[in-house]
Amino acid sequence: MAVFVVNKPLGWTSFDVVAKARKLLGTRRIGHTGTLDPLATGVLVLLTEESTKLVPYLEIADKDYLGFISLGASTPTLDAEGPILESQPIPDFDAVTLEQVLAQFRGTQMQLPPSYSAIHINGQRAYDLARAGKEVKLEPRAVTIHTLQHLETLASMQQATGYPFPTPLGVFTTLKLEIGVSSGTYIRSLARDIGTALGTVAHLGGLIRTRVGKFNLTQALELETLEPSLGQPDLIALEYTVLELNPKQARDARDGKRVPHSHIGRATLTLEQNLVAIAEGDGQNLKVLRAWQ
Repeated sequence: MAVFVVNKPLGWTSFDVVAKARKLLGTRRIGHTGTLDPLATGVLVLLTEESTKLVPYLEIADKDYLGFISLGASTPTLDAEGPILESQPIPDFDAVTLEQVLAQFRGTQMQLPPSYSAIHINGQRAYDLARAGKEVKLEPRAVTIHTLQHLETLASMQQATGYPFPTPLGVFTTLKLEIGVSSGTYIRSLARDIGTALGTVAHLGGLIRTRVGKFNLTQALELETLEPSLGQPDLIALEYTVLELNPKQARDARDGKRVPHSHIGRATLTLEQNLVAIAEGDGQNLKVLRAWQ
């Protein structure tokens, strides 16, 4: 079982990356821990074979981004795919005003997802309905923004360097932000909402995912270099307390039985440093949530 951390190329869907990885790694059993939009780049965590069982536990991991919010123009997709839907002037604001606006978005809040998103509505993806010109009704969702820090203001996306970016839709003042969020947060929606709070419209001019859980961009492999020998043990992907079991406890856990233990909270159960199960402890017993044979 192995985990692969890749740097998703610009213009690729997450499914494109999975399809390519299947060929490079010689297996069809591959999952990922959180979709990245085609115009975003950065960390995409791939899980292979039995490690795909970890997807539900890793896709809820917190994520970090570098986000580039271009002010003064909105788009249907809320990013640089275009076309420009509306243009508005940008009111003057200083560093104090900007910080006051950003402070509004830190913490837990309700966020309206983009119409162009992978959320299912009556069995169909929201983006399929949106592209077909049909009405998309989505409900706000609770998200948490842990970090929202202004790094610099650019005269336009043309000044952005260091990463591949989509072609800018024009010359728009752009905020470069460091962003840390809970799973399920849409940075495109955040861009829209920050623009509104500043008295204008906005879209996401560029996005780089720099961290997913334990994995950051410095660890990511370029997709074309992917090969089986570069996989990492799945145990290192989990952020839970590790509890080493004895052979009898491991057998019981694999059979789905409760294991007496004083631990409270989520835990990774191992036998001789091999993954046995993920469990939840109540201070008396460990209840197995998922076991590996």
